[in-house]
Amino acid sequence: MIHTVHSSPKAAQLQHLPHAVVAFSRDFDHDQLLATHSHPRGQLLYAAEGVMQVRTAHGLWVIPPRRALWVPCGLAHEIRMLSAVRLRTLYIRPHESELIGAECRLLEVSALLRELILALLQEESDYDTRGRGGHLAQLILSEIDGAAAIPVAIPWPADRRVVAVCEAILADPGNANSLEHWAEFAGASPRTLIRLFPKETGLHFRHWVQQVHITDALLRLAQGEAVERIAERLGYKSASAFTSMFRSVLGKTPSQYGGLARRNIAADSMLQRAKKSG
Repeated sequence: MIHTVHSSPKAAQLQHLPHAVVAFSRDFDHDQLLATHSHPRGQLLYAAEGVMQVRTAHGLWVIPPRRALWVPCGLAHEIRMLSAVRLRTLYIRPHESELIGAECRLLEVSALLRELILALLQEESDYDTRGRGGHLAQLILSEIDGAAAIPVAIPWPADRRVVAVCEAILADPGNANSLEHWAEFAGASPRTLIRLFPKETGLHFRHWVQQVHITDALLRLAQGEAVERIAERLGYKSASAFTSMFRSVLGKTPSQYGGLARRNIAADSMLQRAKKSG
């Protein structure tokens, strides 16, 4: 059962500090929904642990481990926790936010950026901009500027017929129903549904479904699931067919993404052991 919660008063207070970057932490339970809200600052939505689903009026993103979502200033969004989540997020001053971008983007989070976020959380919110906190903030901005964007987003429609189809596919990404089935499901003709998808989402039906598949695959790869199993879950005839689609969208194979996730986990483990021994 989804339980709705609201923005923290502390998060609201942080918006008015003069600092370029401020950090905020909050823990959530599985299936909590952070109600629709916005911030005068830009936000780098990142979780030290857990998976979030972020929805705006025009799009939906699932944020796997070791990824973050850039949310520009003033954009209304809601966040659903798909697991228990340890939110460790950044709020970035409007001037610097403009340089990062005016659109939501899913970003790779480097090991350095993860450590910088955690380090800034150890500072007072009203840190000395000429001291350690200020240096951390500048390094954070530099890391965000160099972060690789992942071209994955699920554009969201407004037409109720297309919304019904999109919700059903999102709930079961591996469903292999035909366009004719979905047209009947939505109470529209196949021709109407074909026309509505690019009008409502900017993507043709097939490409919209591909984005859902990529999003689901990134999450499963981050959890260590085998490529063959992911391909089967998503309804592909073979792992090679799924790999071909994945590489055509992201320019890397699923195995390369999975290997990166495993290397990040190993690096994190080594870092934690070093901290304990130190």
